[in-house]
Amino acid sequence: MTPLPPPWYAVSGAPSSGKTTTVRLLAARGYRTTEEQARAIITEEMAKGRTLEEVRGAGEWFQEVILERQLALEAQLPVDETVFLDRGTPDGLAYERFLGLQPNPALTLAAQRSRYRRVFVLDPLAFTADHGRIEDSETQKNLHDAIRETYLELGFDVVDVPVLPPEERVDLILERL
Repeated sequence: MTPLPPPWYAVSGAPSSGKTTTVRLLAARGYRTTEEQARAIITEEMAKGRTLEEVRGAGEWFQEVILERQLALEAQLPVDETVFLDRGTPDGLAYERFLGLQPNPALTLAAQRSRYRRVFVLDPLAFTADHGRIEDSETQKNLHDAIRETYLELGFDVVDVPVLPPEERVDLILERL
């Protein structure tokens, strides 16, 4: 019998789907949460003087750094505590495929080895641009589909979270643990 994964739950979805808001609300309810690694890297690199286009345009490098950070983060998580992750490792694989980047065997292997009890894929909200986004609403929809399909392909238990007020989204997630 396959051992049950740790009580870790990935909160995923396309840009502007409410992931960060949802994860922050889960933290406010007392749950351990993680920060989205891509956004942290973008913020750090822009503070060094790089533009968003430079950071995001270095696709293979960007995905590699995200992978390194995500794996280091997950290696430090307690295996006996409920944790909500703002994106999981397979998100990187979905982005890599969607963007047509050179496949990274380490990313593919890490995505296949990822262990989350469940993945909550948030339906997109109205697209809102911000300092870390270069997508548009059409790209948003296509990324949503790519992320969802990648998790399903890898055999994860995926729960689709419809557009609801933020607190109701959190309630739905907690009801489906």
